[in-house]
Amino acid sequence: MKKVKIFLSALVVIASLQSCKDKNELEEVVEVPAPDKEEAKPAAAQGNPDDVKAEGGPFAIAKLGFAYDALAPHIDARTMEVHYSKHYKKYTDELNKAIKGTDLEKKTIEEILATLAPDNKAVRNNGGGYYNHTLFWEIMAPKAGGEPKGALAEAITKDFGSFDAFKTQFTEAATKQFGSGWAWLVVTKDGKLAVTGTANQDNPLMPGAAVAGKPILGLDVWEHAYYLEYQNKRPDYITAFYNVINWDAVGKKYDAAIKK
Repeated sequence: MKKVKIFLSALVVIASLQSCKDKNELEEVVEVPAPDKEEAKPAAAQGNPDDVKAEGGPFAIAKLGFAYDALAPHIDARTMEVHYSKHYKKYTDELNKAIKGTDLEKKTIEEILATLAPDNKAVRNNGGGYYNHTLFWEIMAPKAGGEPKGALAEAITKDFGSFDAFKTQFTEAATKQFGSGWAWLVVTKDGKLAVTGTANQDNPLMPGAAVAGKPILGLDVWEHAYYLEYQNKRPDYITAFYNVINWDAVGKKYDAAIKK
């Protein structure tokens, strides 16, 4: 008897559904597509830049001056941490090892690079890496960007025609640098501003540079400087860089360079 009641109940339900269908009262079932997966973002930074120290030697790690996440969203925290605490520390430690027990221990990094023997690859690569990155940290800051002021602004207008013209040249140098390297704004020996690029960890202080001079602004276009956030989109990274340039710091470097 119980089975009969269940069977009759099922018939009632089926009949009811059929009646609704006949009256076009059934709602259309629409499959809602799952939301697109967000692109994977770099993990958050874990350390404190103040804890990063060189292993020993005459060259110390320069203070970063801001937290790893301070330049976000233009440069992400994880990239800053790896770049500063791994790559920069490695260059510093290897430079100290390369000059240990030599006369170079008593020289400044600028003196070392300016008189560098072409075949001294250990000092060239690591000394360049140390100098280039030290400058890189100095010319960036949170809530920066905009345009330079004062004597530097006047010099840029004089030597490039306008700030926008400078940006075009600098962006081109950074974009077209094949493989790993740097883009630079330098004060040449005749006191003029020029844009140039160098491969690997070379810089305009080194003998044989295509454009010799004192760097006052540098952009690292090695993939380790941007790949976690921008992958292969180097132009996006270059565009973002203009938002973190500390033009006050660059201006001070310009003032110091033209006095010498």
